[in-house]
Parts: sequence; C-alpha cells; structure tokens
Amino acid sequence: MNSSRDISRLLEIMAALRTPGTGCPWDLEQNFATIAPYTIEEAYEVADAIARDDLDDLCDELGDLLLQVVFHARMAEEQNAFSFGDVVEAISRKMIRRHPHVFAGKDGRLTPSDVKGAWDRIKAEEKAERAARRPPPETVRTSLLSNIKTGQPALARAMELQCKASSVGFDWNDPRAVLHKIREEADEIESALDRSDADELAKETGDLLFALVNLARHVGADPDLALRSTNAKFERRFGYIERALVSQGRSLQSASLAEMDALWNEAKAKE
Repeated sequence: MNSSRDISRLLEIMAALRTPGTGCPWDLEQNFATIAPYTIEEAYEVADAIARDDLDDLCDELGDLLLQVVFHARMAEEQNAFSFGDVVEAISRKMIRRHPHVFAGKDGRLTPSDVKGAWDRIKAEEKAERAARRPPPETVRTSLLSNIKTGQPALARAMELQCKASSVGFDWNDPRAVLHKIREEADEIESALDRSDADELAKETGDLLFALVNLARHVGADPDLALRSTNAKFERRFGYIERALVSQGRSLQSASLAEMDALWNEAKAKE
C-alpha cells in the first residue's frame, strides 16, 4: 500500500491494520483505554518539538498525533458510534459556531478579549446543550469544579481548577500573596522533614506544587512550558559538566559535588 498526502489513504491504512485475520495483531488488540496513554504521549511530543523549534520534527510528531485521532475514530466506527468524518464535521461546526465574528459576517472589529469572552460564552452554551441531551444522572453533581476533566496532566488540571475558582472570586489579588503561600508550604515541608513523615511529605510537596502553579497563573506563565524550559536548561548545563570532565579525562563518578557545582556555575555564567 502506497503512501499519500490524502487523508483517505491514512484511513485505509488504519482500516487494514484493524481488519481481523489480515491486520496487525497488536493494533487489533487495542481499545480506547490502551491507546489513550499513547495519545497523551504524542501530544507531549508535539509540544517538545515546538519547544525545540524543530519544524521537521514537528511535522513528524503532528503526523503521529493525527494517527491517534484516526485510531480512535476507527475503533469508534467499528462500534457504529462515529467515524473520522463525524469528528471532522463536529470540530468544523464547533469552530464556525465559536467564531461568529469571522464566519457570520459580523460588523466591527473585536479585541482578543472580546473574542475570548465570546468563546467562553459559546462553550458554556455547548456544554449546556450536551448536558441536556444526556440521560439524567442518578445523582446530580453541582460543584463548580465538576466539569474539569480528571484525565489531563496534573499541572494543567491544577491551572483549570484555580481558574474556575478564581471566576467566583476565590483567589489572591497579588502574586506576592501567592509567594507568601509558597513560603508557608515550604515551611510545612521542613516540619515534615523534621518528623520524617513520608506520607505528610508527599502531601505537602503536592501543596507546594499547587501553589507554584498558582504563582505561574498570576504572573501569566504556562507552568508546563516553564518547566519544559527549565528541563532543557538543566540538560544544557549538565551536559556542560559532562563535556568539561571528559576534556579532563575524568568521569562524572570521579568528580566531587563541589567540582560539579563549580562547573555548573561556569555553564550558567556562559549562558
């Protein structure tokens, strides 16, 4: 089977992989739950390529992510739930609905904040419509936080929880107040260290991470992207340590912490 720029060929390839008897044994045994971790991983790979400004790699990773969509759609089609075309139609309809200022011929120019407000309003209307179509649940969840997805990465979910709470005024008005909370959480970790309480240390570390996400939100930083940037910086500087030791004919294991720390500072100064 030849490759093609046409999405229909990719759909044909996935159908062939999922055909009982002639398809791929691994692909055939997968289901939504087993594929979901790969979908998340591929989304992270896309973000990583963007962070590295590697457009060639981004092209490949977007293809891998598209494959995840095709895979899920194929499994749904096998269950007569929906097809890839339904996915495309649904998102097309949604994007047109959420951009009335573009597709409905609305007069006047909107600011980015106007657009964001309209987007949020229309999303809320869509959620209400979906909720109305669902069978009534046995127990009604009325929490403001009920609709925040639990399956997303913890940093992103922490951000959404805080944003939702902030929408009703449960928030600090000054980033410095968040800094005070961070110091408070750090003190609680120190107290847990004094008691050698592993369970409490884990809980307090989670509290500290939550507070750090709050700080990122207040200063307008994306916590995941910020951490990715720091990860890349750590790799660069640690790589400098490795190269410097190799140039001296030495290994990491032969260097003391003080020596590695001095090389770290050299790397920092060079940046």
